Amino acid sequence: MTRSLALCADDYGQSSAIDRGILALAQSGRLTEVSCLVNGPRWPQAARELAALAAVRQGRVRTGLHLNLTEGRPLSPELARLWPQFPSLETLIVDAHLRRLPEAALRAELQAQWQAFEQGRGKAPSHVDGHQHVHHLPQVRVPLLALLAPRADIRVRHTGRVQGPGYLVKRMLIEGTGGRALGRQLVALHRQANTQLFGVYDFVQPDYRRLMQRWLAALPETGSLIFCHPGEALSVQEAFDAPADPIAAARVRERAYLASDDFKADLQAADVRLV
Repeated sequence: MTRSLALCADDYGQSSAIDRGILALAQSGRLTEVSCLVNGPRWPQAARELAALAAVRQGRVRTGLHLNLTEGRPLSPELARLWPQFPSLETLIVDAHLRRLPEAALRAELQAQWQAFEQGRGKAPSHVDGHQHVHHLPQVRVPLLALLAPRADIRVRHTGRVQGPGYLVKRMLIEGTGGRALGRQLVALHRQANTQLFGVYDFVQPDYRRLMQRWLAALPETGSLIFCHPGEALSVQEAFDAPADPIAAARVRERAYLASDDFKADLQAADVRLV
């Protein structure tokens, strides 16, 4: 029986090299969703490039907000006064679980990033997720779900059932730092979400095709989502100007595979279609 899959590229808007890779994959029908970082200086231009893409205009690729609290600077004055730079993921996780995050300023930041997306895209996001899964953390998920309360059609990435195979510790950390709690709230609120999540690995494994084959083999009939991080290689000038990207090599490998005939063949062999 043919199984359906949503395939989402994260981190759109982070750099021109990442954006080029994602745009090419989206236009060629190799993605169903794009999640956008909106707090960086590239976002206005990235939003225009996204809007110009036929696959986006025609609704074949949906665009969502990739909520960011760990890279770059806050958009809201309220949070920027407290955090001139976002903290590391480790610091954010600890402070969230100790209930030390500035709740009022965080609500302002969520609203600011939401507004930046709407201004760039001219519409609300089709879905919301988090850069490094920050959207499921304590003190983040509650104001996020409150922001989404009047918008029942917007999906939220469910990080409470992160499936393998492999990378069990990393998957358990994602579920345990807030994914399962978010999942329970999504069910209680009847909020649209994926039922299972795939895509976790260490960004070191060079054989991305083998990873994808294993994920495809494990998919349920419906409701699954794979997140990915494709991008093109930086030019010399881009490498000089852009902030360091620790997963840059993995992005290039992912983009090469997803653009290849191998990916198309693997979808067919697994009887999976992108929807």
